[in-house]
Amino acid sequence: MSSATVTSADGGTTPRTPLIAEGIEWPEDLRPLATLDGPALLAAHAALQRLLASFPKEYAKDCSYTAKAMEVSVAQHGGLYFVQINRRVEKCGWAAPGFNPSAHWYELYAVSPEGKVLARYPYHP
Repeated sequence: MSSATVTSADGGTTPRTPLIAEGIEWPEDLRPLATLDGPALLAAHAALQRLLASFPKEYAKDCSYTAKAMEVSVAQHGGLYFVQINRRVEKCGWAAPGFNPSAHWYELYAVSPEGKVLARYPYHP
């Protein structure tokens, strides 16, 4: 994308006016969190949806059981995607010094390139 500054008439620079369209301020420079191929993205989405659907309905309003509290990693091996989901309750504002109730909590799924969850790793936190 283009620079965040423009040259003024006197040769100096001034901040560029932000582009706002449809109520969104669009960034000048995007800094990706990650770059995934399409099948990896499908795998991550399928595993996250499977996990979220497995939680009891009464937990739906508890941030620690939502996508906001989840961190997703994707690896590829033997033609399959392996999606690990870690629970990060500090993303929900939980900040107890020296205590992280989700330090050993994770889910791991084997997912096809088409986004079909094939299996959940047999681990119970």
